Amino acid sequence: MANVQRLELNWIGKGRWPQLEPRILLEERDKSYGSRHTENMLIHGDNLLALKALEQDYAFRVKCIYIDPPYNTGQAFEHYDDGGELSQWLNLMAPRLHLLHRLLSCL
Repeated sequence: MANVQRLELNWIGKGRWPQLEPRILLEERDKSYGSRHTENMLIHGDNLLALKALEQDYAFRVKCIYIDPPYNTGQAFEHYDDGGELSQWLNLMAPRLHLLHRLLSCL
């Protein structure tokens, strides 16, 4: 058997993510739009907490996820604090990507 080289991404703080308790999403009917009988949701709030709330009912059931992450390019963006260190950005993104992965179904 040939030697297989495996690469891994490491950074300061890797794996020291916050431990989150399960959350409950509550509908605000005055802010809802469209038919209540669709499978679509638009969730407003902290995305890490929202993903944790979705995990209980939707783990391995989601077909498609669109994310718009902060890019950490070193340039100022109106909606993002883009001046952080790479390790801070990775620590921000890693737990979210882990939860997103748990939501995706195997097609």
